[in-house]
Amino acid sequence: MKMTISLFLILFTAFSANSQGYKVGDNAEDFKLLNVDGKYVQMADYEDAKGFIVIFTCNHCPYSVAYEDRINLLDRRFSQEGYPVIAVNPNDSLIQPQDSYSKMIVRAREKSFSFPYLLDASQEVFKTYGATRTPHVYILNKENKELVVRYIGAIDNNYEDGGAATEKYVESAIENLKMGELPEPDFTKAIGCTIKVKKS
Repeated sequence: MKMTISLFLILFTAFSANSQGYKVGDNAEDFKLLNVDGKYVQMADYEDAKGFIVIFTCNHCPYSVAYEDRINLLDRRFSQEGYPVIAVNPNDSLIQPQDSYSKMIVRAREKSFSFPYLLDASQEVFKTYGATRTPHVYILNKENKELVVRYIGAIDNNYEDGGAATEKYVESAIENLKMGELPEPDFTKAIGCTIKVKKS
């Protein structure tokens, strides 16, 4: 009986930890999702990448909209240095119609997104990563053929005005990684809209 209870507690603890998503230092899984160009994208496609800036974002959220231009700039700057942006829309379009796949295509064209904008239709990817907001950033670094989570959180500390931001967390994290150093800070609180989860 004691053994059964102990086994249950171990399994429950493991499940609870996994259900909370990744923490800094964890190895991240690749994913394969539909892009706005009609093709599927996975991180394995980027053979020369040194890492990735994975951003859970969407069309409708005012926080995400405020960051669109900055996300474009991050990709145009850091993709050339081995850290491309991969954006993922985790929202259920039945709850938020503005986040439908067809409207993602329109938005990507309107804003000339230089990065893939993928649909997490099953909502499994954002749950695996542990994203809770849009936008929510996960910086992955390639280390010994693994994708290691090195930063989780916000893009910077001023969603309303990027020019007024005094802490540019993502830029700083990438610069540290390029120098072979760990980001500091490596975790900040993501500020944005809650992810719209399918009703069961």
